[in-house]
Amino acid sequence: MPCLKQPTHFQSLILLQWPLSYLAMCGRHSAWVRNWCAWTHLKNYFPITILKTKDLSPKHNYLMGVHPHGILTFGAFCNFCTEATGFSKIFPGITPHLATLSWFFKIPLVREYLMAKGVCSVSQPAIDYLLSHGTGNLVGIVVGGVGEALQSVPNTTTLILQKRKGFVRTALQHGAHLVPTFTFGETEVYEQVLFHKDSWMYKFQSCFRSIFGFYFCIFYGRGFCQGSNGLLPYSLPIITVVGEPLPLPKIEKPSREEVDKYHALYMDALCKLFDQHKTQYGCSATQKLLFV
Repeated sequence: MPCLKQPTHFQSLILLQWPLSYLAMCGRHSAWVRNWCAWTHLKNYFPITILKTKDLSPKHNYLMGVHPHGILTFGAFCNFCTEATGFSKIFPGITPHLATLSWFFKIPLVREYLMAKGVCSVSQPAIDYLLSHGTGNLVGIVVGGVGEALQSVPNTTTLILQKRKGFVRTALQHGAHLVPTFTFGETEVYEQVLFHKDSWMYKFQSCFRSIFGFYFCIFYGRGFCQGSNGLLPYSLPIITVVGEPLPLPKIEKPSREEVDKYHALYMDALCKLFDQHKTQYGCSATQKLLFV
C-alpha cells in the first residue's frame, strides 16, 4: 500500500483554519468577557440603554437590522456584544451575534477577542450557519455598512437601505424573523469633517475603503479638558430601541417580488418604530427617516 505523505507546515496551517473558520461563524461566546467591568464604565459614560418593545421567543431565529451605523457603533456594541445593559435578562433564551467585517477574523488574538463577545463574520456562510443551527439565535447586521459611517453627522437620519435587500433574502431562505432596531443618539456623539465628492480627500477615502473595507473618517469629539476638542465621544444618551419582530415564511429560493415585498414591510416597520419614539429621544416631531 502506498504511504500517505505527512502534511507540510503550510498544509497544517490550512487545515488549522477550518476549525477557526467555523468558530468565527458561530461566534463563540464567553460570559466572562461579555461581563467585563469595562463595559459597565462604557455604558455609564454616555449612558447607553436598550429598550424592548416586544418579547423575542427562543423558538425562532432572528435577523436584526441595526440602524444607523454611526462612527463607531457604540450602541450596538454595548447592547449586543456585552452584558452591560442586561441583554440576557431582557431577552432570555436569545443568543446575540453582531456581524462585522470578515477580515477581522484573519488577525490572531483579535479574532478570539471578537468571538468571545459573540461577534461573527458578516459573510454569507457565517450568517447561514447561525440561522440554520438551532433556535434562539439573533444575528445583527449593520445594513448601511461603512458607507453610512461616512454620512454620520449630528441631526441626520439618512439610512442606506433602499437597495440593501440581501439581508431580507437571507431571512426568507431561513424563515428567520426580521427585527428592526434604531439607535437614537448614535450619530450625535461625534462631529465629522465631510468632503466634497470631487475633492482629493474624498477620493483618498474611497481608495482607502477599496483596500481596507471601511472609510477613513475624520471625526472629533471632546478633549480631556473642558471646552477642548479631542477623540473622546460626547457623553450624550444612546438608546437602542428593539422593534417588534416581523415573521417571514421560509422560502428556499425567494423571487425578486417576494424579496421586494418583505423589504418594503421592513422599511415600514422601521419608520413606525422611529416615529413612535423620536420625540422621546431628542428628535423633532417633523423629522423623518430618509432612505437612500
